[in-house]
This record gives sequence, structure tokens and C-alpha cells, in this order.
Amino acid sequence: MKKTIIACVVLALVLSACADRIAAPTESGTAPGTAAAIPLPAVSSQFENTGRLPDNPNLGLDFDTDKLREIHLAGGCFWGLEAYMSRIYGVYDVTSGYANGNKENPSYEDLLYFNSGHAETVHVRYDPERVDLETLLSYFFKVVDPTSINRQGNDVGVQYRSGIYYTDEGDVPVITEAVAKEQEKYRQPIVTEVQPLVHYYLAEDYHQDYLEKNPDGYCHIDLNEVEDVGMLIDPNRYPKPSDEFLRKNLTLEQYRVTQMDDTEHAFSNLYWNNHEKGIYVDIVTGEPLFSSSDKYDSGCGWPSFTRPIAKDVVTYHEDTSYNMVRIEVRSRSGDSHLGHVFEDGPKDRGGLRYCINSAAIRFVPLEQMEQTGYGYLLHIVK
Repeated sequence: MKKTIIACVVLALVLSACADRIAAPTESGTAPGTAAAIPLPAVSSQFENTGRLPDNPNLGLDFDTDKLREIHLAGGCFWGLEAYMSRIYGVYDVTSGYANGNKENPSYEDLLYFNSGHAETVHVRYDPERVDLETLLSYFFKVVDPTSINRQGNDVGVQYRSGIYYTDEGDVPVITEAVAKEQEKYRQPIVTEVQPLVHYYLAEDYHQDYLEKNPDGYCHIDLNEVEDVGMLIDPNRYPKPSDEFLRKNLTLEQYRVTQMDDTEHAFSNLYWNNHEKGIYVDIVTGEPLFSSSDKYDSGCGWPSFTRPIAKDVVTYHEDTSYNMVRIEVRSRSGDSHLGHVFEDGPKDRGGLRYCINSAAIRFVPLEQMEQTGYGYLLHIVK
């Protein structure tokens, strides 16, 4: 068996200067010029395969085991799927086993040689207050080919079929909707089984936590897909308030920056030299935008980041004001003006600099993230 190689996604941006009313100095101290737009740079995926297992965000979390829910998932070799699902925030425990076959207490050899009919399956127990079934299934479909019959990656056989096996009838509408949504991405019909769980038998001990014991062991999926933070951030949780609400609750500067595309002064704003650990959220909606892990001192006088917390939480727009060609950065849910992005950032961290107005963001310290509803992002703040 061989590992599947999954290509990195290439993120391309047109980049230029920083502020609206005050031209931001570059790291060399000179102000950016007003020449034509900078050519599109090729920027690698946020999370490249480093050959190690991704960090597990659930280690050290407290779980109320009486409130856990469960789902059973089949997606090819269970070694990789177990390691992958266990690293989704809110998952308490994942085991590997055999589901829905025609023999009691099967062995691994029964699946391989004696047609027991079981699917290699993982049993996922999760905290519904931290992660919902819809999100778990979204992660599942990221690493499974639902149109492939009895095959995932290089593994072929009925034991490698894909399936979603439930123990609660109340989960069926969520599963049905998730499958229908996934079907929109394919011309071929989805063949992933959706069935009630008939039985589930734990696999042999050497199969449990296999990749934890053998980090370089076979895995047919890209475990780094689990580090797609954008999957965790639901824009529907962060709706934009009315303009009346914003005028009453934002300061004049916050309103002018976010709603009127203004710019605060350099070196005299709230977060330009903040070095605490935590995240930065949209002042308008509360949607997470940046992490302290990606903040650095660029010398420009505004908060500077090498990347957003997830690629989809910001949008990009050409800005030709003040006889300059720049790329404006706005928040996804709130459509708040945040600042600009350009290409004089640290080369060893992607080469980008997101120059952001402090008035457009709110800082949530690491120690307050759990109690303020951002605990699901604790693992990305280093």
C-alpha cells in the first residue's frame, strides 16, 4: 500500500499597499509607490504536509461523558480515518472496528479472506456543544470518495466501502441533507451507505491508535485536511447587525473605519504592538479573522499578520483610490473594511502582510476564548 499524495491548493492574490488615507511605510521605511498592480504571486497552501501527525486539539479538554453523542463512519482503511476524526475539535474518542457484516466477533482475517462483509469503521464519540454532526460529516466527505464502490485510495474490497451508520433516528435528516449537499459536487451518484448500525466490533489492539504508534505508517488520506480551520467557522453564527445598532454600539472611529473605509493613525492604535496570545475577531460581527500565532512586528504601525485565521473569512477587492492600485481586505460576514494586503511580509511565512486597522477588530485573549465561545479555536493559538 502506498500513501496518496494530495496536491496543495495554490492561493493567488494581487497585492500592494496598506492604508487608505495614510500610505503605510514598507519594512525598509519607505512609502509604497503608486505604480501598477503587483503581479500575482504564487502562495502555497496554509498547511503543507510536514510528514508529522497534526496536533490534537482535544487533548486536555474536559468532557461530560454523559452528554456525548456518537456516529459510525466507514471510509477505507480505518488507520487514517481514526487519526483524522480524532483531531476534529470536540471529538472525545475514536476507535477502529468492524461494522454491519454477517459474522459475530470477526477478526481482521475474516474481512480479508473469509468474506465476513464488514466495513472497516470508526466509532466517533463527540461533544455536540463543541461540534455538530453536520460538521463531522463535512470533514468526513473531505477525505472520502463517496462515488467509489468498495474502494478508497489504493485499498480495494467490500471492507473498504464508505458508509455512515447511525444509532439515533434523529440523525437521519442531518445525514440525508449532508449527502444531498455532497451530491451537488459530483456527476456520478454517491454510493456511501446510510444505514442504521447493526453491530460494531472493536478491531484488534494493534489497529487501535495505529498512526499514533506508527506515525510513518500507511494512510490513504491527507491528515492535514483536518487543519482546515475554515470548516469550523460558520458564518451563520456571526450575522451583521443593523446600521442603527452599529451606530449606537461602535465608537465613531470604529464605525468610520469599518463602514466608511476610513483608516486610523499608525502607531497610536490599540493593537499595533499587542503581543498577547489570542485571536482577533471582526468588531462588527465577532467572526474570527486572525490569530496571534500569525501576528508579527512589521514596523508599519498597524497590526500585521502573515495570513488570516482561515482563507475564507476575508474577501479581497481592488482599491484604486488615491491614485494607487491596492488590494483591500474585508471581513466575510460583516463586510467590514479591515485594511489591505501586500507582499512585503516575511518570506519564510508566505511573503504576505495583512495590514489591519485596530478599530476593525477586537482581541480575545487566550484565557477568555473558551468562555466567550471561541474555544473551538484554542488549538490554533500557539
